Amino acid sequence: MHRFGAGNRSVSKLVFTICVALLFLPSLSYGNRNTGRSSVFSLFNLKAKSRFWSESVIRSDFDDLESSVHSNSGVANYTRAGNLASYLELSEVDSVYLPVPVNFIFIGFDGKGNQDFKLLPEEIERWFNKLDHMFEHTRVPQIKEVLNPFYKINIEKELKHHLPIISRVNYNFSVHAIQMGEKVTSVIERAINVVARKDDMSTSRDEENALWQVDVEMMEYIFTSLVEYFHLGDAYNVFILNPKHDIKKARYGYRRGFSDSEISYLKENKDTLKKLLQSGKPSENILAFDMVRKPLYEKHPMLKISWTNAEESDTAEWFNGCQDALNKLEQLAIGKDAAELIQSKVLQLLKGKNEDMKVFLENDLRAGDFSNFNAECLTDSWIGKGRWAFIDLTAGPFSWGPSVGGEGVRTELSLPNVRKTIGAVAEISEDEAEDKLQAAIQDKFSVFGEKDHQAVDILLAEIDVYELFAFKHCKGRKVKLALCEELDERMGDLKTELQSFEGDQYDEIHKKKATDALKRMESWNLFSDEHEEFQNYTVARDTFLAHLGATLWGSMRHIISPSVADGAFHHYEKISFQLVFITQEKVRQIKQLPVDLKALMDGLSSLLLPSQKPMFSQHMITLSEDPALAMAFSVARRAAAVPLLLVNGTYRKTVRSYLDSSILQYQLQRLNDHTSLKGGHAHSRSTLEIPIFWLINSDPLLIDKHYQAKALSNMVVVVQSEASSWESHLQCNGRSLVWDLRSPVKAAMASVAEHLAGLLPLHLVYSLAHESAIEDWTWSVGCNPFSITSQGWQISQFQSDTIARSYIITALEESIQAVNSGIHHLRLERTSEKSFKLFLSKERELRNKYKYVISLWRRLSTIAGETRYGDAMRFLYTLEEATNGFIREVNATVDVLHPIHCTKVRKVKVEVDMTTIPAMVIVLILLYAVFRPRAPKPKIN
Repeated sequence: MHRFGAGNRSVSKLVFTICVALLFLPSLSYGNRNTGRSSVFSLFNLKAKSRFWSESVIRSDFDDLESSVHSNSGVANYTRAGNLASYLELSEVDSVYLPVPVNFIFIGFDGKGNQDFKLLPEEIERWFNKLDHMFEHTRVPQIKEVLNPFYKINIEKELKHHLPIISRVNYNFSVHAIQMGEKVTSVIERAINVVARKDDMSTSRDEENALWQVDVEMMEYIFTSLVEYFHLGDAYNVFILNPKHDIKKARYGYRRGFSDSEISYLKENKDTLKKLLQSGKPSENILAFDMVRKPLYEKHPMLKISWTNAEESDTAEWFNGCQDALNKLEQLAIGKDAAELIQSKVLQLLKGKNEDMKVFLENDLRAGDFSNFNAECLTDSWIGKGRWAFIDLTAGPFSWGPSVGGEGVRTELSLPNVRKTIGAVAEISEDEAEDKLQAAIQDKFSVFGEKDHQAVDILLAEIDVYELFAFKHCKGRKVKLALCEELDERMGDLKTELQSFEGDQYDEIHKKKATDALKRMESWNLFSDEHEEFQNYTVARDTFLAHLGATLWGSMRHIISPSVADGAFHHYEKISFQLVFITQEKVRQIKQLPVDLKALMDGLSSLLLPSQKPMFSQHMITLSEDPALAMAFSVARRAAAVPLLLVNGTYRKTVRSYLDSSILQYQLQRLNDHTSLKGGHAHSRSTLEIPIFWLINSDPLLIDKHYQAKALSNMVVVVQSEASSWESHLQCNGRSLVWDLRSPVKAAMASVAEHLAGLLPLHLVYSLAHESAIEDWTWSVGCNPFSITSQGWQISQFQSDTIARSYIITALEESIQAVNSGIHHLRLERTSEKSFKLFLSKERELRNKYKYVISLWRRLSTIAGETRYGDAMRFLYTLEEATNGFIREVNATVDVLHPIHCTKVRKVKVEVDMTTIPAMVIVLILLYAVFRPRAPKPKIN
């Protein structure tokens, strides 16, 4: 029995094992087909879609054992936000605004200037509020010249840009209009008369039709002293002059230096001038006077438009100082002929502060050769050395720009003309008024012909004629025409006749016409002397003010906040100018080169800010001793047939030798490994190296057919030739502009400024409407490297500020891009309950880093609005470090949260179907049958 019992139990266990195996054989085969491997859970048919178990199982580390469930509102807000950027309430920055304070100073618009024109405050508000006071900083893409006789430009639009062409940094202009009184106007008129000389010194002194040149260097003292007297130097000042028209000086303009006739005198009297140079006779600058300053305002109003009327008492001291200086200057000129005046002017320039003019004169006097001394253009506008410029609406008119073709050329109609607009109305006589009225009546009634017309139609036609005539020639006049009074009486009669149409004998159509005409006449105030606010404007005044507003808007776009070249321009503490002079023949020393090194180095140094330090290194290479370099220049040398159409209509085809800048740059880059001239940006903001390749050639040679110098991405190329008078494609006042190819200092400075900070010629600006660069030559004036009307290369404060602002905008733009990138990164990070605790450890620091960057943006904007650009430079490195700190914190936050997001949440999910429950029931029954307890049997011995 014992053996049987034991065997019975063994058989039962075997049967149980076989039944279980047969029962779950389909499940095992299913798991093998789908997963290729078995799992302990497959024994219970726990498939991937199972929902039987819902709690997490098999945690991988101790952190998984911690609960992440929070019930406070912070967790709810965190999870509800969806992403980190939304929770932090951070959005990508669209734009940052830089305030720009501007003063428009009106002189001669108080009723005491030309044509007794008086500008009213409401007119300023009405018209100058129309100016666009906010616009984007823009960059001009790379310019590619197209070979045709019109010298158009082509902008490459397909290039990738490190910074956007239309910047996120916008300018916010606050315009302050200031009207000066009669005393300031009288000083300007007096100064013009005292410092003016005849353009042609051979003509008679009393000739009324003679052309006069006003010494703009002497006028600079007047405007500079006015700006300093009123403490206006912390804003950009544009003077609009309307001095009385002097019959004895029918036409005048502003010029620096000498006219053609005066230069001819210099050539003929070289010996006399040499003695003058050797004498060392001092030249006293009488107009340089000191006085007590009287601020016109404590701080710039910084409003969209504001108006200030300078009282006569405010200008009394300045007026007296200027009158005394002008009296002394006039006394010195009494009894002197034209030759003596020229000699005095030469002595003044030699002892003055204009380094470029001093260089011209000293070199020419020593050499006894004035062949490269050319007369500068007469202009009616000027950009000064400080933060001021002016336009004189009484001077000129003049023209300049490309000789033939081109866009935006300056014409004689480019500036508003007081005499031709306001004066044309004010000067009309009674006879002229009568003729104009008769002509208007004939034109109006000629359409009636011989056909019969209703009486009401004839009355309406007569009213139309009187209304138009009165609006043009009666309204706003200081002295009323007698004809206007007669028309006023006639209007009364017309009203009576129109009122008679209210009777029943007239049809409804005629009644309606008469009623409408009466209503229109009741709103008129064309003939009365009563002042109607904001309505006392004539067509002439509106035309003039619209033209003036457009001109002043152009000054903001071209000289105050111009476009810059495409690229990122950073502030460096040191600028290393690596001058490489390349000659055809061997020269022993650099001093023997035909280059004024002192003038060049002084000019390049003037491009730097006070916070920057210039460094110079000089190298000299002879092409005959450097075959690789000689080959590079030879490969880049080209010739082109350039058609020319001169000012006088003469067609000429010239063959020009030039260097192709793209080929030359490629060839020089190949030689880069063999030279120490890297020309790249350093890894830090410490030093910027600028290689300047200066090729000295005997034959006339240009770059890209039209340029003496060209700024490339990592170098500047300059060419110098022996041609002293090269007729360019530009003209002023009907005469071709002549370039001296022996002295390319002006062109070199302009190209270095473009390479350094992106400065462009004054006539070039980016147009949002055209999505390209356009040209406007109106403001191409002043003795700076970016003007065509002067040979000077002195940097104006406008351009120095543009250089500083270029550094600021680059720093802001890169900071905005980085911050937006960080915010975008945070927007991609989803929020969940599990990451909340870890994010709390990073939230405060992340917010602080962001707030610090924003505070620096605001600080730079405030400093720029106060034109304290020197102080702003100290914050650029701080902004860069703060931005990098924010980005590092963003990356650190994301890195901390990633392990949470990447942790696998393992959930056992059991699929319940019709086979699972019966199988488990059978298993339980078999287990019970096999392992159920049995009653013990008594042992029988």
